[in-house]
Amino acid sequence: MSRIYYNGRIVTVEGGSAEEMLENEPEAVLVENGIITAVGSLDDCIDASPGTEETDLEGKCLMPSFIDPHGHFVMNGQMSLCAYLGNCESYDDIISVLKGYIRENKITSKDAVMGFGYDHNFLKEYEESGYGQPDKRVLDQVSTEIPIMILHVSGHLACVNSAMFKLAGVDRDTPDPSGGVIGRIEGTNEPSGYLEEGGMRPFSSLIGKRMKVDIPAMMSHMQDSYLENGVTTVQDGGSGKQDIDTLKMMSKEHLLKIDVVAYPIMPDGGTDIMKEDGEKYKDYRNHFKIGGYKLILDGSPQGRSAWMSEPYFGGEEGYCGYPWMQDDAVERFVQQAYEEKKQLLVHCNGDAASEQCLNAYEKAVNKAVEACGCAEDLRPVMIHCQTVRNDQLDRMAKLKMIASIFVGHVWYWGDVHMKNFGEKRGSRISPVKDALDRGLVVNFHQDSPVTKPDMLHSIWCAVNRVSRSGKTIGSDQKVSVFDAVKAATLGGAYEYFEENSKGSIKAGKRADLVILDKSPFDVEPEEIKDIEVLETIKDGETVYERKAVNTEGRCMNAK
Repeated sequence: MSRIYYNGRIVTVEGGSAEEMLENEPEAVLVENGIITAVGSLDDCIDASPGTEETDLEGKCLMPSFIDPHGHFVMNGQMSLCAYLGNCESYDDIISVLKGYIRENKITSKDAVMGFGYDHNFLKEYEESGYGQPDKRVLDQVSTEIPIMILHVSGHLACVNSAMFKLAGVDRDTPDPSGGVIGRIEGTNEPSGYLEEGGMRPFSSLIGKRMKVDIPAMMSHMQDSYLENGVTTVQDGGSGKQDIDTLKMMSKEHLLKIDVVAYPIMPDGGTDIMKEDGEKYKDYRNHFKIGGYKLILDGSPQGRSAWMSEPYFGGEEGYCGYPWMQDDAVERFVQQAYEEKKQLLVHCNGDAASEQCLNAYEKAVNKAVEACGCAEDLRPVMIHCQTVRNDQLDRMAKLKMIASIFVGHVWYWGDVHMKNFGEKRGSRISPVKDALDRGLVVNFHQDSPVTKPDMLHSIWCAVNRVSRSGKTIGSDQKVSVFDAVKAATLGGAYEYFEENSKGSIKAGKRADLVILDKSPFDVEPEEIKDIEVLETIKDGETVYERKAVNTEGRCMNAK
């Protein structure tokens, strides 16, 4: 199939600056058989392929589609089938949503309920008492017979009811697991129902076996939210064997519309997955490949489980969060990934976790240099980078480590971070500008399903750095629209070693494109988040079109 796009704003993301890119803006783009074959004048594109179908953009914006450099693709589908708690503002709201979910899905004590998306930071009870975790004393009001587990929006905290404790065999004599916490009722050793990090493990696998899962619906939902936000390459970060099997099946059955890159998690069977499927899926097979390994070193800053070098404000004196693993284990996993020449993605929210990551990776590189005089260019990635320090960014630059930044934190939890870390540290959350100034390759992610895969919102966050309360969080970390758009496109492509085939509009690259109602360069910076995705194109084929509603309430094709 061939098509020429013309008569619109064409954002190529080519060139060293916005001025250079806009000065060389083409009139038209020719796509043939999924590849961009010409970028230039309309006459040249027509001459290159006479008789080709033409799409009049009518002033709209054509640009490369967005690339997700970190998220949880399979989990995105799984959580779409759970009770959604993201709009809950109180315990009563949570109880009401869960009861409605049980009623609508005819769930009995033989089943189980998973809720997702609550955030204690925005519950009425937290504002009143400073606690706000809807533990078993809340969830038992929903049911004491049906096992219930609700997952915090960060994915790093959870709460369960008494029936879930009984199912898991966890009681007052169960110790806290390594790298996790089982909350206790104050003054006793009785579990409260609140869980952090590794404390969730005894419950997570059990509830999955009991849940009613509509597999076709789950697989559909995996892709829908990405497509409608103009994302055509996504990640399944921290894949388990079941996740990999799901993706292999979708690939085999040609169910994937977009490219998916998986990163098995090392401590939980990742090595076995890599031995079994790593080479077979090293390159895309029907839109699926395995990119490398993932490690998790700490938790969530808004959940106060991220591992910091200096204490949090408020709460227990001297509390700094905690690591998931000890140094020797981290060094062993990093060394293994390096020796296997596998790319490694490392979850680091707190600066102490960043330090642990850098120490381990530097040891692996130094060992290689001592042995053979050279280092492998494996493009390691630090995921999240919420509180990474400038001295650590300098070390990342020397290691050619990519900074994948969850810049949406500025909006979603900027006010929370200011409270948890104070003005100095809180203002440096998601330090995009400092990373770019040191020459790091930077990209943006939304950690879906933690937040929606809305890359335009991330671009807006990076450019404006405004919190929910309207406060500017670290004005010195604002970046240009060009740098933010580049992070959302080429930055992600670079992480996947695909910068020569994706991430910009250039002859020879894949026709992974998105049509927006406005160009990010033509609106005021504060309006970028309001730009709408009208069409998503993967390999030259339209995989999503926004439907508009006319004044009579009938659906029309936005195109």
